Amino acid sequence: MSQGTTVQDVPTPAEKTEPQPLLTLSGVGKRFGEFSALSDIDIAFNAHEAHCLLGENGAGKSTLCNLVFGIHQPTAGAMQLEDASYAPANPRDAMRHGVAMVHQHFSLINELPVIDNLLIGKKFGRLNRKAEAEKIVALATEFGLDLAPFEIVGDLSVGQRQRIEIVKCLMQRPRLLILDEPTAVLLPEEINSLLDVCRRVAESGCAVVMVTHKLAEIARVADRVTVLRGGRAVAHSAEPSNDMDALVRAMISREGEAGDNRNFGVSALPPRKLAPHRGPRPEAMQIDNLSFVDEIGVKRLDSVTLTIAEGEIVGVAGVEGNGQSELGSILAGLSRATSGRWFAAGHEMTTAKPRQITAAGVGVIPEDRHLVASIGQLSLADNLQLGRMQRFARYGLIDRKDQREAASALMQLFDVRAPDSQSAFSTLSGGNQQKAVLARELTTPNLRFLLAAHPTRGLDIGAIEAVYTFIRQAADRNTGVLLISSELDELLAVADRIVVFYRGRIIGERPATSDNRDDIGSLMSGKAP
Repeated sequence: MSQGTTVQDVPTPAEKTEPQPLLTLSGVGKRFGEFSALSDIDIAFNAHEAHCLLGENGAGKSTLCNLVFGIHQPTAGAMQLEDASYAPANPRDAMRHGVAMVHQHFSLINELPVIDNLLIGKKFGRLNRKAEAEKIVALATEFGLDLAPFEIVGDLSVGQRQRIEIVKCLMQRPRLLILDEPTAVLLPEEINSLLDVCRRVAESGCAVVMVTHKLAEIARVADRVTVLRGGRAVAHSAEPSNDMDALVRAMISREGEAGDNRNFGVSALPPRKLAPHRGPRPEAMQIDNLSFVDEIGVKRLDSVTLTIAEGEIVGVAGVEGNGQSELGSILAGLSRATSGRWFAAGHEMTTAKPRQITAAGVGVIPEDRHLVASIGQLSLADNLQLGRMQRFARYGLIDRKDQREAASALMQLFDVRAPDSQSAFSTLSGGNQQKAVLARELTTPNLRFLLAAHPTRGLDIGAIEAVYTFIRQAADRNTGVLLISSELDELLAVADRIVVFYRGRIIGERPATSDNRDDIGSLMSGKAP
């Protein structure tokens, strides 16, 4: 050892092989007005690695990708690409730096052949289309992609179109490739093919960043994983296959100890116990062997069977994308089951339309109150009475005075706060909008069953407590409740029992007690007992 050299100066074998960051984010944040979409993000993406961003909807995954690709600019922090500062002004600027992105929604012209879609904006002057096609096929083959350059894009499957988008990015020979929810619309065999491509791209020296909330994909392809929740990076793993349980817990946990509901808006709710009942409780809802295959042939629900008794709250837990949304859509009458049947209060609803479902005593709180449950341009009074306007009809006209009085009564009963019932629904806060939807659905005539899908998403603590108080009161009046939520701690605080969805099936059921929290988390990661 030469004079002046210490042991620390000699790199260990592990240090020699430690990957160097290609792109580093330090303290990165993004605000949209008063809303903080990302906060204090520290993360590094390495060449030769596939790095998955894991998190529920709204966790900030797509926002982070859009910052890296120059669609948005950070409001805090800095990014560094290798040894230089990186602050892309727009996507073209990002591409000049070797960053490419495959978006959830394709940007192809269906009427043109594949090769023309790939060469638009990239080649000018006279083209030798045959020679260019040979180059493109060679590139696609290098990464295991099957491509027919002269096929018309509109004649291709969704999976084939996605290959075109990937090849379009690979033609730039990027240093970093971002894929935002790339498997959301693919068939199972197409998913396997895409994950193989991701591995090949990473092995070629590129840094691959893939957004997903599907744990099986992470186990298959990821070298590293970062979990985002509420706009923050809450966990990192360099051994994701061994850390699945911890990653799931990071997705479904909030700050504080497991089972501590002080920050959830449900702390004021007393422990719930079903009131004693002589003999078996009547069924409020029954699902019998229900399956659903979507328009591209993917089975989203697989032989689901579930019964909910009157007065019972059953929670549905699971990482988003495992069939919960499809189940909610079927029970709301917005989708038709491919096979199986379902019943509300003994009446078959399998082929019923939304109006018929409501008439049978079913209340529906959908997961998107803006898209499905309300009309923002109408007044609060109109939204409180959607589907019931015939109650106020007098000789073909609406008795507005009677309607306003009924709306004011509901506003008072459910603490819906607005200047008056004629205020535009869109001007209400999110919490008051949700309480208005609850007011309408919980006063459904002869209410026997309530579907509540993500009823507290985007709400503050006070609104969360109010929403669950109303739902519990409905259950106390013998309404059966199916509560779908990505917030496990809320399910544990509100429900009587919890069923866990994984890949479209119910893989387990547990009483809704804090002692079962870790067990339910394991089921959510696909580990059936």
